[in-house]
Amino acid sequence: MPEAPRFQSQMRLLLRERVIETARELVCTEGWGAVNMSRVAKEVGVSRPVLYKEIGTKQDLADLVLQQELETFLVGIADSLAEHPADVTAGLTAAVDFTLRTGSDNALLKAVLSGRSTANTELLPTLMTDPEPILGRALDAVGAAVRARYELADLSEDELTTRTEIVIRLTLSHLFQPLGPVERAVAQVAAVLRALFAPVGAPAS
Repeated sequence: MPEAPRFQSQMRLLLRERVIETARELVCTEGWGAVNMSRVAKEVGVSRPVLYKEIGTKQDLADLVLQQELETFLVGIADSLAEHPADVTAGLTAAVDFTLRTGSDNALLKAVLSGRSTANTELLPTLMTDPEPILGRALDAVGAAVRARYELADLSEDELTTRTEIVIRLTLSHLFQPLGPVERAVAQVAAVLRALFAPVGAPAS
């Protein structure tokens, strides 16, 4: 009976997706403080024990919500790199531009960052300071995408990781604490990118 385990797996996946969607909607409309496991279970239509079994703790739920949001950004970043297959500096500049413009209009990000001025700050460490799930996963994914797209044989893995981390941290700084228009932020990051990557990634003349 191979169909039974497959069906159960699909139902669990659908449940997880619905839970994440429900939690995200609550964060966007009412803030993370409005999210609790009892309410999410009721909204989704399952018991609280089932929710805990499938998802884990409220912090696990926060990680899942942010990881799904990160996936959207990573897809856009990969597409931005693909638009400049021969120029790592141009590709990463496009990726930074995409990230900042998308982030400035992202409902979840706006809701989380607005919590800085209230008691509703539980999601901020996960988003801004904790190594996982956001920063560490972004570093791994973007580094792998850059390596796959541009090779950069002159850079060791440690060197590429260091350069990628600099770019990601700088971009996140502009994303979380914007001080001006996106164009200005992109220009600043692009100047750093030219210093970091142009010597190894510039297209041959």
